Amino acid sequence: MKASTLTPSARADRARDRDWDGLTRDDLVQAYRTMLLSRRLDDKEIQLKNQNRIYFQISGAGHEAVLTAAALHLRPGYDWFYPYYRDRALVLGLGMTPLEMLLAGVGSKDDPNSGGRQMPSHWGHLPLNIPSQSSATGTQALQAIGSAEAGLIYERVDAIPDRASRFHADEVVYMSVGEGATSEGEFWEALNTACTRVAPVLFMVEDNGYAISVPVEVQTAGGDVSRLVESFPNLEVIRCDGTDFLDSYRAVGRAVSHIRRERKPAFVHAKVIRPYSHSLSDDERLYKPAEEREAEARRDPIDRMKAFLLAEELVTASDLDAIGADVDREVREATDTALAAPKPDVETADWYVFSPDVDPTSSAFETAEQPAGKPDTMVSAINRTLKAEMARNPRIVVFGEDVADASREEALGKVPGKGGVFKVTHGLQKAYGSDRVFNSPLAEAGIIGRAVGMATRGLKPVVEIQFFDYIWPAMMQLKDEMSMLRYRSNNSFSCPMVVRVPIGGYITGAPYHSQSGVSIFAHCPGIRIAFPSSAVDAAGLLRTAIRCDDPVMFLEHKHLYRQAYNKGAYPGDEFMIPFGKGALRRPGTDVVVLTWGALVQRSLLAAQQAEKDGISAAVFDLRTIIPYDWTGIADLVKRTNRVIVVHEDQLTCGFGAEIAARIADELFGELDAPVRRVAAMDCPVAYAPDLERAILPQSSDVLKAIQETAAY
Repeated sequence: MKASTLTPSARADRARDRDWDGLTRDDLVQAYRTMLLSRRLDDKEIQLKNQNRIYFQISGAGHEAVLTAAALHLRPGYDWFYPYYRDRALVLGLGMTPLEMLLAGVGSKDDPNSGGRQMPSHWGHLPLNIPSQSSATGTQALQAIGSAEAGLIYERVDAIPDRASRFHADEVVYMSVGEGATSEGEFWEALNTACTRVAPVLFMVEDNGYAISVPVEVQTAGGDVSRLVESFPNLEVIRCDGTDFLDSYRAVGRAVSHIRRERKPAFVHAKVIRPYSHSLSDDERLYKPAEEREAEARRDPIDRMKAFLLAEELVTASDLDAIGADVDREVREATDTALAAPKPDVETADWYVFSPDVDPTSSAFETAEQPAGKPDTMVSAINRTLKAEMARNPRIVVFGEDVADASREEALGKVPGKGGVFKVTHGLQKAYGSDRVFNSPLAEAGIIGRAVGMATRGLKPVVEIQFFDYIWPAMMQLKDEMSMLRYRSNNSFSCPMVVRVPIGGYITGAPYHSQSGVSIFAHCPGIRIAFPSSAVDAAGLLRTAIRCDDPVMFLEHKHLYRQAYNKGAYPGDEFMIPFGKGALRRPGTDVVVLTWGALVQRSLLAAQQAEKDGISAAVFDLRTIIPYDWTGIADLVKRTNRVIVVHEDQLTCGFGAEIAARIADELFGELDAPVRRVAAMDCPVAYAPDLERAILPQSSDVLKAIQETAAY
């Protein structure tokens, strides 16, 4: 191709005579530079990985055109962004620097994405409104919905004092995935909720044809996800050639304008390429034929943009050489600085699992009871605490399956209201409105993921999973997202929220309404777990859960909701119980029973019976599992020298095993007998009453353990 003979001023004059969708020559040249910078950063990281100077690399090659175009329509620090790992060009366009990206590659403590805690290309940047992203594909979709809902709630709830500074009336929440991640159920949950809640979300599907080695026609029915979503109401669907910058610019511009104007979601399906393998751990030559790779190379967005600029005589070959040299210089200088950057101190390895600023175990969360009224049930105590906290803090939102009084506004004045299958949230919607209390679709991952997005933006979600038995679809959001957000972002982002979960058996609930897998969530660093056994404790622990700055799983035993023996007078609107502080329910000198939840009462009955045999058994209620009261446990072990751990969960790998192991490890010299465990059988909980009684621990089982341990 011949070089242009036009002078720079002549090229500028010619540019003014042409229309490139409102873009100037400088805009187009800068777009090319951003695309080239993205590619050269990928190439540099590949080189560094091959030299063992960084430890992982995954590229955004082939996606640069549509992402650079998107950045020109979106507003950093104004809109919100949930990008995936291919979005290097977008993030560069929003303002993240090459140095910041390379600091992630070398695992520097100065990396703004994670401080060396995550792999590179896991984008996160506080000033740009990019919450820290994880490796789990598709999980960000639900969080993006929650983020968009947060903006709508700030817009509608006048009582929030600083709401004007927390949203923009025309903000967009950007969420991107590859076409492979559209196979995830959470993607479809997000799309459904965006359309039912009418949320201003931009769904960007970057379709490069492969999810690692699996081609799109195996991932998606018909091989075209945008055809599948065309019938979703309230959704604008737009397609583009994601390797063509101007086509991408028009498509994304149309989508963003629609969202800002109509406040409805839009879906952009961009066909891109993946000229490099999935990552450096992959070799696409193993599954992608040479002719297919050659065809992709002919659509390379860098080459297409370069050809466009030359054909339009916006640049010369020497201009392009100068841009390339300048990009190489910038990458080289950033690389030198990143390689010399300090690494994280090993002393910081466990920092930011929980909030460094708000400690729910401290005396600040220990307040006196101010009881008023007659003793009432645990259900009443939780409901009244929620009402009081919602009055105190207008940022609290409550949602989940069936938690509202009535979803249809016109019905609210005509019906008593549902308020949850156990009536725990009854009356909250009528008291605080449908913007703060609302029903969710039957989608547990959606409940948790949306709450994470809301909490990231400063709301305080108090959500309900209707039964513990059905929490498992939300496990990815609970374990990989909610529990890790603060840690993986190096304390830049957090999601303080409360997950209320009715739990446990003793109700002839059979295998799917009786589960009690406490230890599974105790194994998720970053989640605090409270498990009250009485109405008063439920009020105090729930208030602490709401006012602390961490995600809390608040376990409510269904069998305890309306028992007479655990009733209590409402302890007041400021009553709190610190986490990690157990309660001695019964003193004793011969043996101590460590327990929680529904087994507290059964242990008390067993201790009363043991007293008739001359055995003095203490009963200690942990009240919280994470953290648990090790100081209280150790004191009782030293006083009694005999220990029984009693819990409802299965014996094998139940949380009692952790307590027993720690006692044996740290207090072995204090023991006069082996640590004994009483727990459920290692099988599901059956429906027939006789079977349920045999499977779950009873007072008689605890009594037998007390007698045998005391006699050892």
